[in-house]
Amino acid sequence: MMIMDHPAGPGGSINKGRPVSKSQNTYDLVIVGASFAGLVCARTAAMRGLKTLVLERKEDPGARVSTTGILVKEAADELALPLQLTRKVRGVRLYGPSLASIELRAPGYYFLSTDTAGLLRWLADEAQRAGARLACGARFAGAHREGGYLGLDGHAIKTRYLIGADGARSQVAQAFGLGRNQRYLIGLEAEYEGLSIAEDALHCFVDGKLAPGYLGWAVPGVGVTQVGLAVSGHRKPDIKSFEHKVAATLGLAEGRVIARRSGLIPAGGLVRPFATQQVLLIGDAAGLVSPLTGGGIRLAFHFGRRAGQAVADYLLDGGGDPGAVMAREYPSLAIKTGLRRLMDFAPPNWLIDPLLFTAPMRALARELYFHRRRIPGEPWHEPGTLEVPRPGKQAVPFFL
Repeated sequence: MMIMDHPAGPGGSINKGRPVSKSQNTYDLVIVGASFAGLVCARTAAMRGLKTLVLERKEDPGARVSTTGILVKEAADELALPLQLTRKVRGVRLYGPSLASIELRAPGYYFLSTDTAGLLRWLADEAQRAGARLACGARFAGAHREGGYLGLDGHAIKTRYLIGADGARSQVAQAFGLGRNQRYLIGLEAEYEGLSIAEDALHCFVDGKLAPGYLGWAVPGVGVTQVGLAVSGHRKPDIKSFEHKVAATLGLAEGRVIARRSGLIPAGGLVRPFATQQVLLIGDAAGLVSPLTGGGIRLAFHFGRRAGQAVADYLLDGGGDPGAVMAREYPSLAIKTGLRRLMDFAPPNWLIDPLLFTAPMRALARELYFHRRRIPGEPWHEPGTLEVPRPGKQAVPFFL
């Protein structure tokens, strides 16, 4: 384990730094996990004056990324991000099982695809610039109480407060008997080099057979195109069959796979309890992911920041217990959890295709992707074309 006490700088190696002496082993806040939530929390807490340490089991926060890294505009509004690490994507193309599709857009709104590994490294640099320290190659092995502190097992470190930002299978949650995620989406993704998707859109594929309970996707990313598939429950994603099905639509033969990744997406809503004395869960560890869409980065940015503020208020100014503060602010996600259970039934493809292009389903799709996310007074769309790629069929004009 190496603990760094200065930033690596843009493009620098985060595995270089001065080891912290043993006399510097007491912290106000230790955060387990250099995740989106953990790094934003660390930056905020350090800027508020807390002596902050992030423990990360990987040698590099950007290694072995397990998320697609798509940001809704609201996430970008939470935190200004480097332009070179993002790419604007202004619409959604939604495909049915037959590969017929509709286009969805909301004027003034966009998504951001990201260089996810680079973004995590940048956030790590930002946290260190604020004064936080980062320990890479450091596993959390449990903790014990030492008077008014928590001592970290296996490390000569103690802290006044501990935050678990260590992902869907949180070790902090397990160590303190907190709530743990029980339901997941399972995702697989391939990164393609040399692939150019013609349309500036998130390509989303609804297929009850290949993507039961969720969907497949293709994202024009930063320097690569990301093609993935996620399924719910205990099913196994068949990404090879999915790639074969969409190969002609996306022109996959033009590209080359340079990386593959997989991951678990919490889909059971907020875990309970998510806090105990001197301990709080944030991000995926707390189940702060939309059970319906699988989106969690905006919540990670927002509540990572709020958790850092709450702990600083508590330790420095006699504010309320952070667990109680966040209990008033964390969303319950109950409605979306109920809708997730409905999606898990995965209707058959023969039913999906005729329903997908009805007016009520188009309205539902707009609500899902762009709920309250357009310039007031602007129309939802520009006229587009419903593409029906079947022999002998003509494109049908449509209005969203």
